[in-house]
Amino acid sequence: QVQLVESGGGLVQAGGSLRLSCAASGSILSINAMGWYRQAPGKQRELVAVITSSGVTNYADSVKGRFTISRDNAKNTVYLQMNSLKPDDTAIYYCNFRQRGPDYWGQGPQVTVSS
Repeated sequence: QVQLVESGGGLVQAGGSLRLSCAASGSILSINAMGWYRQAPGKQRELVAVITSSGVTNYADSVKGRFTISRDNAKNTVYLQMNSLKPDDTAIYYCNFRQRGPDYWGQGPQVTVSS
């Protein structure tokens, strides 16, 4: 079992910045991937960004150049720095942890970007 504890999120004006973090604990294997997905009202959950334990990253086209994902392997923590936020970024952001076996999901902090 893996437990995820998220922090960050909140309300920000368009053009502002926020940082999300997600700390994993429990039965963690050395090879894994951590990332963020988001779900806006009435829409499907979508990938925002993911980073593997070796540092390989992947971003949704909609956030490239504005969001940066990083991780601290010693702390099993992933970060999502979100800059130049837009109202379209408003969503619940879910932390995802993936390794051999089932996926794990966080509770999801709310990010709201006002225009």
